[in-house]
Amino acid sequence: MRLCSIASGSSGNCIFVGGSHSSLLVDVGISNKRIEEGLRKLDMTGRDLAGILITHEHSDHIKGLGVLARKHNIPIFASKGTIAAIKSMTSLGKIEEDLFCPIEEDKDFFVGELKVHPFAVSHDAAQPVAYRISNGNKKVAVATDLGEYTPYITENLQNLDALLLEANHDINMLQVGPYPYYLKRRILGERGHLSNESAGRLLSEIIHDKMKAVLLGHLSHENNYEKLAYETVCAEITLSDTPYKATDFFIQVAKRDTLSECITI
Repeated sequence: MRLCSIASGSSGNCIFVGGSHSSLLVDVGISNKRIEEGLRKLDMTGRDLAGILITHEHSDHIKGLGVLARKHNIPIFASKGTIAAIKSMTSLGKIEEDLFCPIEEDKDFFVGELKVHPFAVSHDAAQPVAYRISNGNKKVAVATDLGEYTPYITENLQNLDALLLEANHDINMLQVGPYPYYLKRRILGERGHLSNESAGRLLSEIIHDKMKAVLLGHLSHENNYEKLAYETVCAEITLSDTPYKATDFFIQVAKRDTLSECITI
């Protein structure tokens, strides 16, 4: 099983998950050209994809959806609320009705041999979800745009082999930065984004001996930077009450414009 970020950040997100025989993308918030370039670096093409999982309808998660889905006739899995929001948009062009596959929170479904478990997240979108994906006893998850984390979220992120987790902003950078007050409140609120500190605390609750790797993703371009996200998250883990230190795990920041290191489980 493989997990790789093709792009991750406030300007666009696209995550590759590959199983034994089937592969999929979680979100396609970059141009189709960039998606196809990323797939080629993984020795894949759009024709090889068994499905596209959409977390929610914001443009940094669906920008390339129309072109990619039409070009390769790829099934689109998303919540009913997200599908309705996507259909109301004109920027994606017409997407054939039969490509949409409605899913429900906490109800498993399969994309090829990959078992997918969607779970609800708190974000200011129509009906957003995150995804836990398993292939036999191998398990990964992609969890961004969380707003906040709750016992329900931590329960859905237990016993993973690898995880891409949002570390969107540094609280101080956001508070003193140029964003208008309403936008700062939105990002800091329970329907906004997870801070570096919160990401570190969440990881402290779910790391375990068999965790192979963590990718920190969805970094804000204006309110965060790679070294700060990495060091803040690592400090939260090391200073937590767990027996672990951040150095016990492979932790990497997913790149905004290039592929991350491909994690193979």
